[in-house]
Amino acid sequence: MTAPENGSGTTSGSIPGATVAADVRLDGPWTHRDVAANGARFHIAEMGDGPLVLLLHGFPQFWWTWRHQLPALAEAGYRAVAMDLRGVGGSDRTPRGYDPANLALDITGVVRSLGEPDAALVGHDLGGYLAWTAAVMRPKLVRRLAVSSMPHPRRWRSAMLSDFSQSRAGSYIWGFQRPWLPERQLVADDGALVGELIRGWSGPQPPDDKTVDIYRRAMTIPSTAHCSIEPYRWMVRSMARPDGIQFNRRMKRPVRVPTLQLHGSLDPAMRTRSTAGSAEYVEAPYRWRLFDGLGHFPHEEDPVAFSTELINWLKDPEPDR
Repeated sequence: MTAPENGSGTTSGSIPGATVAADVRLDGPWTHRDVAANGARFHIAEMGDGPLVLLLHGFPQFWWTWRHQLPALAEAGYRAVAMDLRGVGGSDRTPRGYDPANLALDITGVVRSLGEPDAALVGHDLGGYLAWTAAVMRPKLVRRLAVSSMPHPRRWRSAMLSDFSQSRAGSYIWGFQRPWLPERQLVADDGALVGELIRGWSGPQPPDDKTVDIYRRAMTIPSTAHCSIEPYRWMVRSMARPDGIQFNRRMKRPVRVPTLQLHGSLDPAMRTRSTAGSAEYVEAPYRWRLFDGLGHFPHEEDPVAFSTELINWLKDPEPDR
């Protein structure tokens, strides 16, 4: 199922396609279209030809967070694709399906729908959590793994439960467990809270007002706030449930593809100490890169440094441990 380039599509429910297009199908050197995967429709922006690199956004953003990496990867000889996760941007807002196992199947389903045998997954924040998950669940479809600003899911769980500093840094996730109020807070005053979070989690050079306004508008598209929060509700509420315990056990399986972990030294939402322990879950070449002076969004705060590090690693035939 496809939509015209840079044109309007439709999403599930009553959201007018033209409204969604105006807010999230932003013009650029990329091509917009929709692909079907795992029982839903996903909006993607793509550029270039070559091995597939699939870019996965985090909260509270959408595909546009990768606007700098799309042309950089395309110029380096890759097929760069940034997708909107389920419930966000131009993708379907389904009533359920926001557990990490299903969201990871969305990602690997998009890889298949694009006609590719595998992909290098690059995930930030929640997208990183799901990239870790996909690499464990569908290892044959993941060629390489790069994760920014997010530890391995087992490390995330441990840090949130046993490290008071990380639990305090992630207090917004505990706040998401309340019914309805978090959604209302995210869309109040035209998404003002989104701007506060992005600026608060950034380093010394936060994004400009125009960039923040784009993220604010995207969050106010009907149902987006609710769908954005649902994965975090599952991550916390499932901790003592059979499905959450089973997921945590499943994630014991090691990642067996080359892995790059990227982190900003000033990240206030995900502490460096919490993220650095993820190497124990990787049985493959592993590289750690700490960006000095950057916050939670290194790919936006210093896109040249981030893209250079990523591309050099992707091109390295034998990435070091």
